[in-house]
Amino acid sequence: MKSLFITALLPFVIHAAPDLPPGSRLKELVTIEGVRTNQLIGYGLVVGLAGTGDRQQTIFSVQTLTNMLQHMGVNVPPSAIMVKNTAAVMITATLPPFAQPGTTIDVTVAAAGDASNLQGGILLMTMLRGVNGEVFATAQGPVVTGGFVAGNSLSKQTVNHPTVGRIPNGASIERPAPSPPLGKVVRLQLRDADFTTAERVQQALNSTFGKGGEVAHAENSALISVAVPPEYAGRPADFIADLERVIVQPDVVARVVINERTGTITLGRDVRIAPVAIMHGALSVEIQNTLTPTQPEAFSQGKTQLVPSSQVNVSQDKAHNIMLQQGATVEEVVKSLNAIGSTPRDVIDILQALRAAGALNAEVEVI
Repeated sequence: MKSLFITALLPFVIHAAPDLPPGSRLKELVTIEGVRTNQLIGYGLVVGLAGTGDRQQTIFSVQTLTNMLQHMGVNVPPSAIMVKNTAAVMITATLPPFAQPGTTIDVTVAAAGDASNLQGGILLMTMLRGVNGEVFATAQGPVVTGGFVAGNSLSKQTVNHPTVGRIPNGASIERPAPSPPLGKVVRLQLRDADFTTAERVQQALNSTFGKGGEVAHAENSALISVAVPPEYAGRPADFIADLERVIVQPDVVARVVINERTGTITLGRDVRIAPVAIMHGALSVEIQNTLTPTQPEAFSQGKTQLVPSSQVNVSQDKAHNIMLQQGATVEEVVKSLNAIGSTPRDVIDILQALRAAGALNAEVEVI
């Protein structure tokens, strides 16, 4: 039997994971190798701002506007340009897999200089490039911000982030997304690598599409290779659609997730506690410092001084004791901790101490 001593601090909330469903669609458990999104980025200008753009010390916005005007046949020295209605921005977007030229995607626009508000601005045509430097889309259009600024220099109210905005369907795709063709073998990548789950996926696919043979093979804990059955020859998209609907029961690791910021603790039902005793109490030490003035004797040359004095008060609550038997479940843990008046900090310390003592058979993850 092991004893743990814990101190009390704050109130808490414990969420227990519900019973596992009969199974999950394979679509929620895996991704298709090569079928992925691609990040795009670009640099451009937002114009039409009501004096809320970059200030003169943001040099690159002046240079960008000068270069753009020169390409349009207008030669203006940078020193003659005022950029208070213009803002240099960074543009980001996500290119979906198998995207074709002519389709549109949303873009996010964020101020790169010291502009204070992008509200009412229009993004000028900007090229969006992928990680390989190639242009995959062009973006342009009015910026919609999720916040605003109201007031003047003396009294101002800012809501959300007016220096970041979006352009719905603001980018037009110019080049097909770099997606591999669907061949005779489909490779599935588990979102959470686990050998037991990989083996269950293999069995489910072989029983559904194998017809006495094997079409799926788990190569490791995160990758399953699946051969396209003959009846789906020339129709790999149909096969993947049917494959994604296969029901598989994923294996769940016993885990305790702790969020110190919100006081939330989530414990799965597979968490088991070994026989252990927990003692809980609170020790409070209060020290008060006071300054007492002292007067010098009459007709002396002394001065009035402040003499410090300290008073120490110590109080201790009665310790609470609980005992957990072999195979205790999460319900018993929650009820026991509630019974002794545990707070979030108590529970966090208790769980960490249980893990260190070898009594908690689960992973402890702090987020």
